[in-house]
Amino acid sequence: MSTDAVAAEVLTGTRPPALAVIINCFNYERYIECAIQSVVSQNNPDCEIVVIDDGSTDGSWTIIQNSGVRAFRKTNGGQVSACLLGIEKTTAPFVLFLDADDQLLPGSLDAIIDALDADISKLQFQLVRINETGAVIAPAFPALPMGRDRDKFQAHVKKSGTYISPPTSGNVFRRDVCELLRNASYDTAVDGVILTAAPFFGDIVSLNRPLGCYRIHGQNKSGVQNGVSQALLEKHKRRFNDRVIHLKSILRQNNWSDTIRDPKSMYFYNIYEIHQDMISGRRVSARKALGAVRQLPSWYSPLRRAVTAAALMTAPVLPNAINVRFINSWRLVLVRLVSSFARVQALTVAPRSYPRCPLPGGPR
Repeated sequence: MSTDAVAAEVLTGTRPPALAVIINCFNYERYIECAIQSVVSQNNPDCEIVVIDDGSTDGSWTIIQNSGVRAFRKTNGGQVSACLLGIEKTTAPFVLFLDADDQLLPGSLDAIIDALDADISKLQFQLVRINETGAVIAPAFPALPMGRDRDKFQAHVKKSGTYISPPTSGNVFRRDVCELLRNASYDTAVDGVILTAAPFFGDIVSLNRPLGCYRIHGQNKSGVQNGVSQALLEKHKRRFNDRVIHLKSILRQNNWSDTIRDPKSMYFYNIYEIHQDMISGRRVSARKALGAVRQLPSWYSPLRRAVTAAALMTAPVLPNAINVRFINSWRLVLVRLVSSFARVQALTVAPRSYPRCPLPGGPR
């Protein structure tokens, strides 16, 4: 069957789409056109696209309307509410939530759709880090071992409350898993409980190839450029706790075995507490630091485990001023390190080129 014939079936409803790409946007007028075009330009007949504007106050909505794609505007209510509206406006069995400042790479939709089947609850793939103008600044991440599994990911969640996973734009979820968001009012991020619940609903497929781009810039909601405060750490700690408690309730509702540890005994919860101790001026106890070392996630690489363990074990003896300075700058330092790595790599390895989307109005 020709591509045009398949597209006609999708439009008439006689052939349902396989994948829905939901782009949620709030005040990203500079990037939204790139995100939309990265999907539309692939002209994939098995993909439906919808854009949800979450009450933008800049020129985003005008750009979205001019793109010609299906779009809806709502009162600002956050990413989760925007994505839930996107779910209601689409029908495909699998969903990809694409952040408005990110984009997909050519051929990614074909690769994703070809890898999907009914037993998969989540598919994840690598993302290439790009800067504000779309230039590649670091290699693809995270380091995803190619494969398909669910038991391994369940084990990670039961012990640590999470597992290695890309940011939002690198995940595809089965629609029934996305429905869990309706009871996640405690969370502002769409890839929270559905990420941790996915291994209990089906297989997790990992593709160790870049299919999208993750943009790093001054407005990232992940806070790459922001310092760490007591309030922010408390928010992350509370959200982590709520996610695990929510997951435990989901397992009970489905009459599945609940062997997940208490979230307060998990590595990430304790790391947030250690950081809070440092910021507040309290001395980090050796017992708490050693406990965090013992809880290190099993998917950390040997180097990362060694570096993290060393940092934790020296925290009780280093002055808090040094610890706090490190905590407040580590994200920015990490970005600079990967950017420098990319530049050094470019001197010794033939660079791999990725298509760049020209930004409206050029650099700002």
